[in-house]
Amino acid sequence: MKTLIVIPARGGSKRIPRKNVRIMCGKPLICYSIENAKSLREFMDVDVVVSTDDDELSGIVEKRGVVVVKRPAELATDKVTLDPVIYHAVVTMEKEKGVKYDTVITMQATSPTLKAETVKKAIEFFEESEFDTVISAMNKPHLSWGVKDGKIVKNYEKRLNSQELPANYLETGGFLITKRECVKEDGRIGSNVSIFEISEDEAVDIDTYSDWVLCENILNRKKIIFRTVGKMQIGMGHVYRCLTLAYKLTGHELLFVLDSGSDIGIDKVKESNFKLVTVDNEREFEDVLVKEKPDIIVNDILDTTEEYMSICTRNAGRVVNFEDVGPGAKYADAVINALYEKGERLSNEYYGSKYFCIRDEFLEENPKEFSETVENVMIIFGGADPSDLTGRLYSICKKLHADHKDINFHFLIGFAYRHKDKIVTDEENNIFIHNDAKRVSAYMSSMDLAVTSQGRTVYELASMGVPSVVLAQNPREAEHVFAGIQNGFINLGIGTETDDTTIISTIEWLISTPKVRMEMRKLQLQKDFSKGQNRVIRLILDDFDNDER
Repeated sequence: MKTLIVIPARGGSKRIPRKNVRIMCGKPLICYSIENAKSLREFMDVDVVVSTDDDELSGIVEKRGVVVVKRPAELATDKVTLDPVIYHAVVTMEKEKGVKYDTVITMQATSPTLKAETVKKAIEFFEESEFDTVISAMNKPHLSWGVKDGKIVKNYEKRLNSQELPANYLETGGFLITKRECVKEDGRIGSNVSIFEISEDEAVDIDTYSDWVLCENILNRKKIIFRTVGKMQIGMGHVYRCLTLAYKLTGHELLFVLDSGSDIGIDKVKESNFKLVTVDNEREFEDVLVKEKPDIIVNDILDTTEEYMSICTRNAGRVVNFEDVGPGAKYADAVINALYEKGERLSNEYYGSKYFCIRDEFLEENPKEFSETVENVMIIFGGADPSDLTGRLYSICKKLHADHKDINFHFLIGFAYRHKDKIVTDEENNIFIHNDAKRVSAYMSSMDLAVTSQGRTVYELASMGVPSVVLAQNPREAEHVFAGIQNGFINLGIGTETDDTTIISTIEWLISTPKVRMEMRKLQLQKDFSKGQNRVIRLILDDFDNDER
């Protein structure tokens, strides 16, 4: 079957002057259609021609090995439709080649987001069917109105949600595939017509500057894989950080990959409605990489091995790791260790609190005014609290209530905490339980004192200016040096190694020393976390100026 692809491209354009030769993400706009058309030569007998009236366009096209048909002046005006233009190009090519084409495909020069694979599938659909013509279209069901007899009338029978409305196909201009006998001066569409549905991203036809900006955003989109972990033994900090970043990377194609044992992490990602794949080992992870072909891998799994990083680097153009002090760290393009402030560092490492990704809710909340009297104390140990420090503080707060009856103790319990049945509100002891709070910042902003673990929560408490007592969940967490007196925290070390008497006496001391709490608060509020997200996003996307380090 002999096929001709015609790309019509005038030199003039009123809305976007010279748009077909303008540079779109590194190359002239028309090149996207040319490359799609040329790629079809690999599996079918096809000629490609550009119909144009413009010398500059002709030069660009011929440089890329594509034939140009000079369009007559009478076919290059604003009022001429594409039908006679395509007919002219077909007749000209048939005469020059001495052939008769079986199929003619019109491909617009203004559809840069259309993928070659989509065009290939559409041609296969056409060849396997009995249709005269197949047109690219996007299904866009919507409640719409029209005009009839001078009156505004509805174009629907019943008001329904968009997903329940009947199909409403809009032509995209990406391609029109038709039998040669249907191509005439006044038309290209046969009597037996079908639609080949394409995605909204591929359906953009550049007509306005808004379309141009949208296409640039789509073409600059990255496919990013978040490899993370969330299970009882290590908590949920890694998953929460990845989710915080994912919400900021709107517009990019995102995929979460978790080990099948990350039960609580899997539940949280599913709840957040991100695309998710689970794997059992590194071989399965590499299979995912080979299939998905990511541009970027973000590893938030703690220490990596050289073997694991080899898998990552050969399957993605950029690899960014968090909190990685393993032997594989040196192979990452960037290692972000916001929780570490000291020690020997790699050349690719970005460390310190200025790289902490605080959640948006804390940027919107304001710290409360300082109170010399402690009225509200928060106890918060993360999403899982694997050491069950919550249970210990529950008993401790009952003891504290005996001498501090005006203080309310607020326990914020994570969704993965295992002992929710034992930790319940006890109004007699002024203990109040808040399970899986959706807006933690609102609670923190009303607290006078807190007891917490040594992970990401200390940064959130610092942003709200809440003086805090810190108990690490494990030895690794105890290495996070931000939670020290220099930043407004009393650090008691690893929680399981700290006795109740020390915890009680420390809390009581802070309750009775407002000047100490005020100084702790001042140290906390000196930190600016507002730019951390942006710094990390730019590191992930390779848009970071190292002069900012």
